[in-house]
Amino acid sequence: MRAFFIALSESKTLRGVAERSAIGRRLSGRFVAGMSVEEALQATAATTAKGMSVSVDNLGENVTNLEEARHSAQLYHEMLDAITARKLNANVSLKLTHMGLDVDEAVSRQIANDVVAHAAKLDNFVRIDMEGSPYTQKTLDVVQELHRQPGNAGHVGAVIQAYLHRSEADVLDLCAQRIRIRLCKGAYKESPAIAFQDKAEVDANFVKLMQILLKSGVYHGIATHDPKMIDATIAFARAEKIPADAFEFQMLYGVRRDLQEQLVRDGWRMRVYIPFGSEWYPYLMRRLAERPANAIFILKNLFRR
Repeated sequence: MRAFFIALSESKTLRGVAERSAIGRRLSGRFVAGMSVEEALQATAATTAKGMSVSVDNLGENVTNLEEARHSAQLYHEMLDAITARKLNANVSLKLTHMGLDVDEAVSRQIANDVVAHAAKLDNFVRIDMEGSPYTQKTLDVVQELHRQPGNAGHVGAVIQAYLHRSEADVLDLCAQRIRIRLCKGAYKESPAIAFQDKAEVDANFVKLMQILLKSGVYHGIATHDPKMIDATIAFARAEKIPADAFEFQMLYGVRRDLQEQLVRDGWRMRVYIPFGSEWYPYLMRRLAERPANAIFILKNLFRR
């Protein structure tokens, strides 16, 4: 099922049909906070009112021209200003291919730097999302370059995917530079040559990397809905006397709301990743690939409305 949904995420034909159809938008409603900045802000306010923080993502990737990239960036500038004006406990996440990485790498870096510099002036933060393995090194290079720019340190972070063999070395490198990391399992189809294929191996590496992060003295995000990974994180934090405010759990909008709220009640920090925008199809298919049971959940909710 995982391979099936990943294949669906790469279908341009199905994507075009889904993103234009009313039923497609209805299917996405559980996991995507509407199409507009205002809808995303409303979802953000509702989430922060529950004692959680938020990372907002304008969905999109692999733009084909710089006009699209600049338009995408402008939405982030608007979002950052609105977050500050409304005093919301939120930051933003973006993909470099959405900023034009495939079109003009130098220009895309400048576009991303402008967003990070804006966030830094507002004392906010930008998470550079990770994409498939062809972009791993480029993305990490850009994050490190942005981090080195005057005034940007502490205002930009990376994502590390636990299923990649290279991730331990990347974690150690980023921690040495005190760059904040979001640790997740990974949502793209990768070959056995570069990625663990067995769930037990991915889980073991996730726990190993989580322990490095929590001991690093840098504020990181542990992004998982897996109760076993959450329990392992809490157990390690307690055993090592790591304060609850030294890191945060991160989960996706619309997924395990009960668990999100329980962790907050238990005194742990929780950040919810809230995506919005019309280009939701690849995002949704990758969420279904991570947990195919979500497909049944979505269909049940669709027919209840």
